[in-house]
Amino acid sequence: MVNLPEEVINAWDNRDGAVVLTTVAQDGTPNSIFVTCVSKYDNQTLIIADNYFNKTRANIHSGTRVSVLFITPEKKSYQIKGSMSYYTEGKYYNNMKEWNPKKHPGNAALVINIEEVYSGSQKLI
Repeated sequence: MVNLPEEVINAWDNRDGAVVLTTVAQDGTPNSIFVTCVSKYDNQTLIIADNYFNKTRANIHSGTRVSVLFITPEKKSYQIKGSMSYYTEGKYYNNMKEWNPKKHPGNAALVINIEEVYSGSQKLI
């Protein structure tokens, strides 16, 4: 795992709208979804609430790597890539339940361990 650069932390804190989460099926088929229930746990970890995953959940259970894409109000894009873990109990799950809106089921916490970070096509880490 790596620490997010200060530039990316600031961009994350001021991102514009939903983020795009991409996983890959065992046959290589990509799957991208918009997610709004997402949080930076620390400078090495993101958590996404599994509220309504379907294909995404299947991809997670097959061991996919993940990518998160977001944009700033200035239209600067960032992409975070990494490995992941999936929790239905424990500290990450409990953290997700604290900020995930009560109207959503919060089935599990998808934890992304940050390994690579890009700004547009420029690799930052």
